[in-house]
Amino acid sequence: MVTTGVDEDRVFAALANGTRREVLRLLRERGPQPVQALADHFDMRRPSLSEHLKVLREAGLVSEERAGRQRIYRLEAAPLADVQDWLHPYERFWRDRLTDLGLLLDRISADET
Repeated sequence: MVTTGVDEDRVFAALANGTRREVLRLLRERGPQPVQALADHFDMRRPSLSEHLKVLREAGLVSEERAGRQRIYRLEAAPLADVQDWLHPYERFWRDRLTDLGLLLDRISADET
């Protein structure tokens, strides 16, 4: 049985917000980026984005590195393994249900012919 602790709860809470998921997607696809490059993708003020980055940092999903006057953010994907572990039984559940549905539809189709 998988249980969530404080760290996992922070990860799930961070992922609950669409803006934060989009930040993670940008970092995954484009690599490490300064705050301003990330901010250019959103219709919000930079302090608001900084709050989202803080939540992601506290959840361990991003790291921050100072490069001169810039702060560069990098994706830290390791905490997502806990999410994947938690979701895995649900993926199996739905895969099994869809297989059962496919079999039922095949039977119905065979009965009609």
